[in-house]
Amino acid sequence: MDPALNPYTPGSGRKPPSLQGRDREIDAFGLLVARAKARHYDRGIILSGLRGVGKTALLNHLRAHAERHGWYTVRLEAQNSNAGSRLNHKQLALGLRNGLRKFSRTHAIKQAGERAMEIIEGSSLSIAGVTMSAPNARAADDTLFDVEEIVETVSDLVRPKGAALAVFVDEMQDLDADLTAALIVAQHRANQEGWPFYVIGAGLPNLPAVLAESRSYAERLFLYSSIGPLTADAARHALADPAETVGGSYLSDALNRLVVAADGYPYFLQEFGSAVWELAAAPPFTVDDAVAAIETGTAHLDQGFFPSRWDRATPAERRYLRAIAETGETAPKTSALSITQSAAGPFRAALIRKGIVYSPEHGRISFTVPGMAAFIARQPILDE
Repeated sequence: MDPALNPYTPGSGRKPPSLQGRDREIDAFGLLVARAKARHYDRGIILSGLRGVGKTALLNHLRAHAERHGWYTVRLEAQNSNAGSRLNHKQLALGLRNGLRKFSRTHAIKQAGERAMEIIEGSSLSIAGVTMSAPNARAADDTLFDVEEIVETVSDLVRPKGAALAVFVDEMQDLDADLTAALIVAQHRANQEGWPFYVIGAGLPNLPAVLAESRSYAERLFLYSSIGPLTADAARHALADPAETVGGSYLSDALNRLVVAADGYPYFLQEFGSAVWELAAAPPFTVDDAVAAIETGTAHLDQGFFPSRWDRATPAERRYLRAIAETGETAPKTSALSITQSAAGPFRAALIRKGIVYSPEHGRISFTVPGMAAFIARQPILDE
């Protein structure tokens, strides 16, 4: 097949050619946008799920929809590094400035936006992005009150246009505590005062718990949506529809073989679909083509998707990861692992910080990426 026509898009956050199985979330956000136009405001939205299920692509799709309707949007990808707090503040300040400039051009309100720009430039967000080396109590208080002031000021700017201010936060579980609290409090105040402001967040399955830990009332501020694997029917469409647009097609058995191998995960579907296109001589794609694509696609995953996590783990942490994999369970009890609890604690904490595992509930542990256990089983035991 002509590689120039390959319709599949494996990669982190890349928009798939056919966004399948997310109609509920897309419709909910579409209603939110429509109601904002009529000056009726609802809750924010939180998307949570494993890596590889398409949260970032969906978040980007929702943000593009908001921008088409003239919203003031801000994009933020949370960082959990040592400099994460400073970087997160800087991202939000920069996003607010750029978003305001774009909104002002779209709605021809340059003069009216000057006051909002002054508040953003003078806020702790902008200052922290330049000078803050470590969070402290005063900086946290400043962040909370400054974000609330910015949201209130911008709300007066966007309301007459039937628009809203929306902060789209990816990897939200990694957001530093003071900025998490500031966004939650601002959303709470917006809900109370009828401000056109929304936090639209995406993150790992533990994100709802992270938000509730920050502010107990967070559970009532958002529409929570768990983003999981696609249904078999949606997965078939995710593979078949893009191919049909450029002259490709699948035999039914070949399509089913790929759907089962991908287990409904959009990232894997894109990887396998791309491999089919590269390997098949001509349509319709056969079972043999599918088998070869699964082998090639899995090799690609083993070279990029999985090692990006595995390689960040120390030898001792890898032993802990292998102990999880050997249980054969999706979320085993930590007490059931073949490693002493006293030794496991520090490894568990370090791996959670690295985003490789998470705790779905007290006393249990799980991988943040689908297929990680099978990948570990394929790795030789060397320096562990």
